Amino acid sequence: MRTFRFVCLLFVCCTVSLGGRSQSGQELVKKVVREYKIDDARKFAARIDEVNRDIADKGIVLYEPDNRKLLTGYAYHEMYDWDLYFENLYMSYFGISDYCFTNLKSFLNQQCVNGFIARTLIEKRERQHFKPFLAQIAELGSRQTGDYTWLEEKGDRGRVQIGPAFKGISYFDQLMLSIDYWTRYCDFDRNGLPVWNSSDHSGMDNQISRAGKLDDFRYEGVDLACYVYRELKAMQLIAERLGKTEKAGELGVRAALLADKINTIFWDERDGFYYDRDEHTGELVKVKSAAGFLPLWAGIVSPRRAERLVKEHLTNPEEFWIEFPIACYAKTEPDYVQGDIRDWGCNWRGSTWIPTNYMIMHGLIDYGYADIARELARKTVELVYRRNEVTREFYNGESGEGLGLKRFWGWSALAYLMPFECEMGYDPSKLDGSSLRPLGKELFGLEFPASDNPRPISTQLSPGGY
Repeated sequence: MRTFRFVCLLFVCCTVSLGGRSQSGQELVKKVVREYKIDDARKFAARIDEVNRDIADKGIVLYEPDNRKLLTGYAYHEMYDWDLYFENLYMSYFGISDYCFTNLKSFLNQQCVNGFIARTLIEKRERQHFKPFLAQIAELGSRQTGDYTWLEEKGDRGRVQIGPAFKGISYFDQLMLSIDYWTRYCDFDRNGLPVWNSSDHSGMDNQISRAGKLDDFRYEGVDLACYVYRELKAMQLIAERLGKTEKAGELGVRAALLADKINTIFWDERDGFYYDRDEHTGELVKVKSAAGFLPLWAGIVSPRRAERLVKEHLTNPEEFWIEFPIACYAKTEPDYVQGDIRDWGCNWRGSTWIPTNYMIMHGLIDYGYADIARELARKTVELVYRRNEVTREFYNGESGEGLGLKRFWGWSALAYLMPFECEMGYDPSKLDGSSLRPLGKELFGLEFPASDNPRPISTQLSPGGY
């Protein structure tokens, strides 16, 4: 039975907060439909409901090794590291936090004694550590339930297929080990900035010219450092909630030191841009990637630098502001290309990806560029909703063509609520302890469908760690 209820049922009673004043859900939806050129609120809500049914029917699986329901945005049922964070941001729109915990715990069950966790769950990439999003996932779930105490539960965990790696360890300590892995094992010159294994490890799969080939372990990523910074801030918030005052202070100091390194080492004053750095040569890698804007999302940029990033690069039509921004590589890069690339499952050398847009949109709002953020949200909704009949994995930023998986129910679904977040000044990714809101329910009266018979999946667990 479908759970979709037409938006008009909720228009009568829904009230949301908008910029310090009260505005009914009906007025807000009408405003967004009009100003973001969505055209028909009912059809728009029906598309969101369609995505939700895909998630419930195909994206919730029973992971047999742990006997848990897990979430994935992929038809081939792999679970990825940063995808999990953005997928759960979307699920928070419907008041669902379950998969912040189940997926997280299944990954933590694979942790090695040195802190390493493979960034994929089924076909493990044993030399690629889980990107720094675990603490943010834990904080996202705990903020919804209001319970942080589970993080202090102790147990025998780790690489369970070869015997527990840890005896009586807490989830809190496992998260700290995961963060510390980056500085202990991925920072070879000991300057406080870790390196990616490769562009594949970064998640921006084929940005080889900035992040390296498989197993290079060479390039300090500005994106990586920003993610680690946010992990430290998430752990600081968790420590405060658990009454670990001294630990929270220590984490705050670590975060501040890292922010200073990002601003000192990655920033190029002449170009007005944040670049990655080659550990072997000590030189900046002069490749303009969307990763260079992530210090805005981290909130560590000075206003003057933010202005240069936005005016000289982000909104420059010769670089990142293409027909459907944001290009993941500047048009000035020699390996910039749109569309699918043979031998690559996806393309990050110019195509438009929704999670990147999402992070940068919130960075723009935080630094006072609300109008540009709104235009980005409008272009993103046009790309995902009006230009394509179903949600896709990524997009040709010049033509608007959907690319990759079809149908896709993963992180691209964030596009549907981006305009509402812009208008409400709402950011569920902000690490300030603010409450989360089920916007899908509030605005459209959508209840998430039940997933009573998830498809069972298994895996041949590999015997070793790294």
